[in-house]
Amino acid sequence: MSPLRLVQFTDMHLYGSDTESLRGVQTLPALAHTLAQARARDWPVDAVLATGDLVQDDPGGYAQFRRLFKGITVPVLCIPGNHDDPDAMSRALDCEPFVLDEYRDFGAWRVVMLDSSLAGSAAGHLSEATLAQLENALRTAEGRHALVCLHHHPVSISSRWLDQVGLDNAADFWRIVDAQRNVRAVVWGHVHQSYDSCRGDVRLLGTPSTCAQFKPGAKDFAVDTLPPAYRTLQLHPDGTLSTEVVWVEKCAAGSSSSVCSAA
Repeated sequence: MSPLRLVQFTDMHLYGSDTESLRGVQTLPALAHTLAQARARDWPVDAVLATGDLVQDDPGGYAQFRRLFKGITVPVLCIPGNHDDPDAMSRALDCEPFVLDEYRDFGAWRVVMLDSSLAGSAAGHLSEATLAQLENALRTAEGRHALVCLHHHPVSISSRWLDQVGLDNAADFWRIVDAQRNVRAVVWGHVHQSYDSCRGDVRLLGTPSTCAQFKPGAKDFAVDTLPPAYRTLQLHPDGTLSTEVVWVEKCAAGSSSSVCSAA
């Protein structure tokens, strides 16, 4: 059986205008260039992950996102981030190929999509209803391995300012994940940098933005000089995974294979 092939784009920060910039990067051209390189380098894929902050507090940006991705012939799995308006996002992306479901099954894997956005806050929170959705998605997976996707990081990344705006009820998240034991990896955006570690047998993956990046380990807000990026994932039937972060302007990748065993 072939692995499930995914590409993750995150933190696009689009505006209604074609020319708006965020931290010195024009966000729409940066995403268009990133998508073009991914399609030239990594296609075909089975699905695309869009893990939040699709727009920068501007619902007009959803039309830009829809225009760029409407020709994709695989599911585009979308979740909101702290700069998104979940209701406006749902209305704008209420058509194929966009998917805003709680989960989607692909062979031996279930991809679980969680809304960690909290109105009026840069930090994240999983509501009681969302935690129940997570528990149900893992409990009913019928032997499938699970990849859990959310916007906010559920672990410390050793950056004081970013850890203050991570998932504020991470203990509740991990209580459910630990109890079900079929989660093989958790992937997120929000942090605008690459992160790769393990929590027991669970791979933990933070992915850089398609626009500007933040400096790892910074105590206070600091922007890095690294270019836009995206992540590829190959999810194997035995529960292991291979992943790489692709830095677009450099056309180079930092590659790594799964270092966590399958439970």
